[in-house]
Amino acid sequence: MHGAIFGEFAGTMVLLLFGNGVVANVVLDRSKGKDGGWMVIATGWGFAVFCGIVTSLAVGGVAHLNPAVTLASAIVSGDYSHVVPYIGAQLAGAVLSGLLVWLVYLPHWASSDPDSKLAVFCTQPAIRSTGSNALSELIVTAVLIVVGMALASKGFVGTGLAPGMGPFFWGILVWGVGLSLGGQTGYAINPARDLGPRIAHWLLPIAGKRDSDWGYAWVPVLAPMAGAGLGALIVRATGIA
Repeated sequence: MHGAIFGEFAGTMVLLLFGNGVVANVVLDRSKGKDGGWMVIATGWGFAVFCGIVTSLAVGGVAHLNPAVTLASAIVSGDYSHVVPYIGAQLAGAVLSGLLVWLVYLPHWASSDPDSKLAVFCTQPAIRSTGSNALSELIVTAVLIVVGMALASKGFVGTGLAPGMGPFFWGILVWGVGLSLGGQTGYAINPARDLGPRIAHWLLPIAGKRDSDWGYAWVPVLAPMAGAGLGALIVRATGIA
């Protein structure tokens, strides 16, 4: 299997397998990484982005791995033909990642508390304030888009990044976002990252699980998409891309 759509599926699956895997390692009872803290989680997500991008590119993908990035790219380029298939593939890969994380940590679910189990699969705000949570996701996603597209700008790289450097820089970017701006909401910044594993949490027979918090689920889906639109407009207005 090869090509852009499969690349979005495979890359997103790897991204979220590593990303949600590091959360599981830190929050689930009796895990070797229990209580590793925010630095471990943010670092793990940075590495996860690198691994997901590399996987996607290796099988012919474009390595968006994020509906917000797909939408922003479409707005900047004016080509919307790939938006629906890419997002569909990203969501499918995200759901599969939830299944795989569940299987990897199978013995740990029964002894962990319900909120920790949910945190493995999707984001939860530190302080629940819907308007503030949505604003945070919008701003942080806009920052992700602007800085991410700046990584490929002529002002930064001239004739282009050296081979292999794109995934490295994106990993650092997401690492920095997590360390600096992620504490309010858990920085979804990616609707597939939150929605796909949340669906997996809802469907899977996880021992002692709580509800999947669907009342909050719209925040990490719609706010990042709005942030992507804002980021793309900033990119166009400033000539970054």
